[in-house]
Amino acid sequence: MDLTSILLFLAIGAVAGWLAGLLMKGGGFGILGNIVVGILGAVVGGFLFGVLGISAADGLIGSIITATAGAVVLLFIVGLVKKN
Repeated sequence: MDLTSILLFLAIGAVAGWLAGLLMKGGGFGILGNIVVGILGAVVGGFLFGVLGISAADGLIGSIITATAGAVVLLFIVGLVKKN
């Protein structure tokens, strides 16, 4: 991976984490928290889309949608575990 790819990867993670934070609890988690949630969300989203047979759109927008969907699911599960 070159520097541009790494920066794009981190930017997608930050945007996805921020969007998931807005959707799930009304705010973001700071830049580092957004990146972590977004990156983990991308993994979860990619797995879930694959299991469900949904092909995410390619490119930047598709990556953000996949990562955001996964991050929302991740935050939902964390919220359920945290309540118990």
